[in-house]
Amino acid sequence: MKTKFTFLFVVLSLVLAACAAPSTPAAEPTAMPEPTAMPEPTATPEPTEEPASRTIVDIAVEDGRFTTLVAAVQAAGLAETLSGEGPFTVFAPTDDAFAALPDGTLDRLLLPENKQQLTDILLYHVVPGKVMASEVAGLDGKMADTALEGKQIAIKMDMGSVYLNENTQVIITDIEASNGVIHVIDSVLLPPSGDAAMEKMDIVDTAVADGRFTTLVAAVQAAELVDTLKGEGPFTVFAPTDDAFADLPEGTLDSLLLPENKQQLTDILLYHVVPGQVMAADVVGLTSATTVLGKDATVKVEDGKVFLNDNVEIIITDIETSNGVIHVIDTVLLPPQ
Repeated sequence: MKTKFTFLFVVLSLVLAACAAPSTPAAEPTAMPEPTAMPEPTATPEPTEEPASRTIVDIAVEDGRFTTLVAAVQAAGLAETLSGEGPFTVFAPTDDAFAALPDGTLDRLLLPENKQQLTDILLYHVVPGKVMASEVAGLDGKMADTALEGKQIAIKMDMGSVYLNENTQVIITDIEASNGVIHVIDSVLLPPSGDAAMEKMDIVDTAVADGRFTTLVAAVQAAELVDTLKGEGPFTVFAPTDDAFADLPEGTLDSLLLPENKQQLTDILLYHVVPGQVMAADVVGLTSATTVLGKDATVKVEDGKVFLNDNVEIIITDIETSNGVIHVIDTVLLPPQ
């Protein structure tokens, strides 16, 4: 009986299956899609000539942040050099960095008669060899030779950032090119003492040519100290930048430049001058320095930095001139009462 029941069950199952089958011809089995031929693996591009084949000049042109630098490189006739084999390390100022130069400086540099000075400034932004950021950081407290013969840049680390010549910050690093590397900086580097091929200029001419001391030069002229500081000397001048003068309380500078305040202005300027040529190596060994005004300025060294009167920092040193030396300071010195 059990066998008969089993047989009937199997027959019934077959009938039901036949009824359930669609009357339409059986659909072709949805063939498993042909494995869509995987696109040939985008072969790790045979170093397509993308980044690797672009030179420093190509990258600067394409980037868009360096239009002024590119124009300057072309005006100086250095495009071919910087497209050459290298390798080079270029500290590249942005368009904003060039725009921050004193009014008229860039226009003057781009004149054909100033081509040599422009060339020297640009070469001062180039270091031979390919120096990556990790290596730059390892040069903390050291000097690096530039492509401008005999001129070096000072490198320091501060709070994880890299600075050149104390106050120019490296803001983007390691833009690699086929012939070197670009590091982006936020201000234009100026060689310590002008044209390497020319005889040294005196203190006044050096300050005029530099571009960072327009207010100091105007003050020296108003106080009628030009002839004195062009004299034989030697003198050591602690020179406040334009930014240092701009930090004085509002109206102070305008007041000092009035004819009736000429003596006060003269005293302040003479307080920035020390007789003799005192180089940075000598300054750090001092505790005070007697100025031409006859009043002392105190000197202290702290964490490798030199300060006058406790809070005036010397930010660039040893700009040598024909009649002495200039050290750049970040604040105007005011004589003690």
